[in-house]
Amino acid sequence: MNWGRGLSSSILFSMILILSGCATPPPDNQNNICDIFRQYPDWYEDALDMNDEYGVPIQISMAFMKQESSFIGDAKPPRYYFLGFIPWGRVSSAYGYAQAQDPVWSEYQDEVSSWSSRDDFGDAIMFIGWYMDGSQKSLGISKWDAYNQYLAYHDGRGGFKRKTYANKPSLIKVAHRVEQTAKNYGWQLKKCQAELEDNRSWFF
Repeated sequence: MNWGRGLSSSILFSMILILSGCATPPPDNQNNICDIFRQYPDWYEDALDMNDEYGVPIQISMAFMKQESSFIGDAKPPRYYFLGFIPWGRVSSAYGYAQAQDPVWSEYQDEVSSWSSRDDFGDAIMFIGWYMDGSQKSLGISKWDAYNQYLAYHDGRGGFKRKTYANKPSLIKVAHRVEQTAKNYGWQLKKCQAELEDNRSWFF
């Protein structure tokens, strides 16, 4: 028996278990942005960094993330099923907090950060800010316009130009939901931002 190989495999398996156990669970209360940031103060810091870099309102980027992944870091889209029961790949290559697909994530890495990871909250929210900033520049959509920004995010900027969303009533409904979530988060954030800033002072 090759004991060295067996030991190495055991160590690797143990490391995988440890790392998977360290994954950040979704917030307990996803309907209140104050509770989210109280539970995960580091997320507030990451959201502030994104806002400083791209000028995207925190509440809108968080509303996008809630809709896209429910704040699950390793979220994946549904599988295709061949003949209705045989797993046959994924609906798309979307992955992580922001559900960014492979091509646009590669573009983000080339332009912003080659070391970024879709299952890292800070990288994911920065990606959302970057994408919305690009949509504002290329499509003229205000960064405060959660509804149209989400349509461009979901269907891509080319799809938005072609108005592909017009034939997708379910997507339009979702975009309105994101818009309302962003409004709710915005009102909530106004009430607790002073508290969040006070909490930051303990770490600086």
